[in-house]
Amino acid sequence: MTGLEGHSVDVPARAVEDFSARIAGPTLQPGDAGFEEAVTIWNGMISKRPSLVVQPISMNDVREAIGFARSHGLLLSIKGGGHNIAGTSLADGGLTLDMGRMRRVEVDPERRIARVGPGCILGDVDPATQQYGLATVLGQVTQTGVAGLTLGGGFGYLTRRFGSTVDNLQEVEIVTADGNIRRAAEDEHEDLFWALRGGGGNFGVATRFTYRLHRVGPEVTGGRIFWDAESSDEVVRLFQDLAEVTPKELTLSLAMHLAPPAPFIPETLHGRPVVSITGCHTGELSKAAKDLAPIRSVGRPIADLMTQRSYVEQQSLLDPIYPKGLHYYWKSEFFPGLSEDLLRTCVEHADRLTSPMSHIILLQLGGALAELDTSTPFGNRDAAFVFFGVGAWSPDSPEPERHRGWVRSAWESVRPYSTGGNYVNAQTADEDESRMKEAYRDNLDRLRSVKATYDPDNLFRVNRNISPIR
Repeated sequence: MTGLEGHSVDVPARAVEDFSARIAGPTLQPGDAGFEEAVTIWNGMISKRPSLVVQPISMNDVREAIGFARSHGLLLSIKGGGHNIAGTSLADGGLTLDMGRMRRVEVDPERRIARVGPGCILGDVDPATQQYGLATVLGQVTQTGVAGLTLGGGFGYLTRRFGSTVDNLQEVEIVTADGNIRRAAEDEHEDLFWALRGGGGNFGVATRFTYRLHRVGPEVTGGRIFWDAESSDEVVRLFQDLAEVTPKELTLSLAMHLAPPAPFIPETLHGRPVVSITGCHTGELSKAAKDLAPIRSVGRPIADLMTQRSYVEQQSLLDPIYPKGLHYYWKSEFFPGLSEDLLRTCVEHADRLTSPMSHIILLQLGGALAELDTSTPFGNRDAAFVFFGVGAWSPDSPEPERHRGWVRSAWESVRPYSTGGNYVNAQTADEDESRMKEAYRDNLDRLRSVKATYDPDNLFRVNRNISPIR
């Protein structure tokens, strides 16, 4: 097996057997039923082979696994939803904790909180909370793991009303490197709680998250409207103008891409450049109709899917754009606003797309994100928009470097307009330490101090690692 420093570690078979006997959840090795499924993650570009996969079903299992990895000096990785683009949930030759069997969601509608297991995905949480007309701030793709999203900050359709995901995090139950179970909250282990709200998987293995819930839905107004790219200038100007006056209940995003081969797009337009606006209005339905009306006043849409729908349906709207198994490569930047030069640059690079699944997206932020007086490692409260240059292509594509090159070119062209920050959850495996410094900015030294307290030997290093001890 692989050790912390990358060298080979000889772990006797009897030691693995004894460890397996001490835990309730299964342990898997190459060749075992279920192993391949456990090591296949969302980004098909990532291919890593742990020597041992542990699937805990309890906090005690997690403690035992951490102790086993620590005592044998093993490289340890943590898999929540397996959706991280950098593939940090796996480590070649190491021990992977696959949290997928800990997917319990408990909703307390009276206190408006949800207790969520670390193996949950968004598609577990939203339906459970929406039974009571409640929701917390999560992302926009149902297969996203809740743990990774949260530990990196998190934002989505509700951010403009209620802040980031970590602004709505009330406490975390976590097992740290010494095997202790800790409750991190505003009134207990405050330094650790601060670090967990954006500092990634650097501090331990979370075994439960508790979120604040808000009245949302169950019906919202949302969807997408598509135009031929010939209308790009007009649509982009609309988005720019509308984003300055939208209420907090409305979040918009602008995407530039190729028309998907979907039944709602005329077949003659499949594969042609298009521009689309996605909206989600969680306010009163009558107000939503008024606030969204200007979008329909532009050009001649080729498809209009903006309608009243359930919040759960809205949350799954973008799932077809991000299927499991494609090769993905992203770059992100936060922007303080939208200048004409920035938008022109995005349009120019959208004209050079190299793959039918690649795209540029600008998501509206601001609102409560900027207004909340909250200190978290996930800062970026000066961001009114976030940019994603998304490269996505088939595993059998003969030109992977061409696709990555398009993403890097688009990203480099928009960087002059950035706040200087980027989203740590969108960092790819080839990002260097400078990108991490840009993501955390003034918070990095404080994060490293907390890391030194709870994980001085850097046991948790298969992540966007902040420790100077590598």
